Amino acid sequence: MTRNQGISKNILELVGETPLVQLHTITKDLKGSYFAKLESFNPGNSQKDRIALHIVENAEKKGILTKGATIVETTSGNTGYSLAMISLVKGYNCILAVSDKSSQDKIDLLKTMGAEVHVCPANVPPDDPKSYYEVAKRIAKETPNSVYINQYFNALNSEAHYRTTGPEIWKQTEGKITHLVVASGTGGTISGTGKYLKEQNPNIKILGVDAYGSVLKKYHETGKLDLNEVSPYKIEGLGKNLIPTATDFDIIDVYEKVTDKEAALTAREIIKSEGIFPGYTCGAVVQATKQYAKQNQFSEDSFVVLIFPDGGARYMNKIYNDKWMRKQGFIE
Repeated sequence: MTRNQGISKNILELVGETPLVQLHTITKDLKGSYFAKLESFNPGNSQKDRIALHIVENAEKKGILTKGATIVETTSGNTGYSLAMISLVKGYNCILAVSDKSSQDKIDLLKTMGAEVHVCPANVPPDDPKSYYEVAKRIAKETPNSVYINQYFNALNSEAHYRTTGPEIWKQTEGKITHLVVASGTGGTISGTGKYLKEQNPNIKILGVDAYGSVLKKYHETGKLDLNEVSPYKIEGLGKNLIPTATDFDIIDVYEKVTDKEAALTAREIIKSEGIFPGYTCGAVVQATKQYAKQNQFSEDSFVVLIFPDGGARYMNKIYNDKWMRKQGFIE
């Protein structure tokens, strides 16, 4: 995707070509050089614009999606925003099943954009009829002329990042990248970007970020889904209680888990040290990078790219709210 430097026909032409910015203060004690890929510069303020647009346009080309149709999806909020934005521009209806772990800011925003939002409990098994996976499937079946995006099990999810995010990072770093640190949720970003970069240089290390309470790290290490790993956690858009087929675990070299508290506090540290206003998962990515550094993953020659999935505006009632932080026991 090449961003139009003149007049854009609509907001969707601004998806992609996000900046890469060097980090200084927050990584000053770590070996190597560190750079943040700021996905909040997409018009929908997150990396999910890439997959939403790619999947929708693919469905249009195949004739599956026609004007007046309804887009249905399972989302922690960011994919939902991207789909709501695309639906407004292209003339589709939008119905979203959202986890109750999603910030109220995200839920309110989706409703403001005209999406029909169904809030579902986060702490139920994926096959529970009340889970946001099952609610979205049911709505798609019951809604005539609808398309279920199904990002967790859609190969186009990782393909979008293979075609855009990977090439952008390779070009921006002039091929100097040695490590990529990415939050793993649906797995589309880490798999697609990682695949492209490893094709350019197989020595590039792809470092995943997982949450305590998620099954991904153990599944990567053992090939087995251990439901004893599942427990409630606060970080949105990171980790899973199922195995998404959009994740190519062979691309990922290693996973590191982070806590809710450390991710939240690190997000706050990012804005104070770098002037970048990050989302909750960005805090998780930087925290994992610090933990990887303690494991001697990096040397003085390392050129490390961290993907920052979104911005902080959608977390004003969570990690940037002292009352919420105190309630979680994250601050005094």
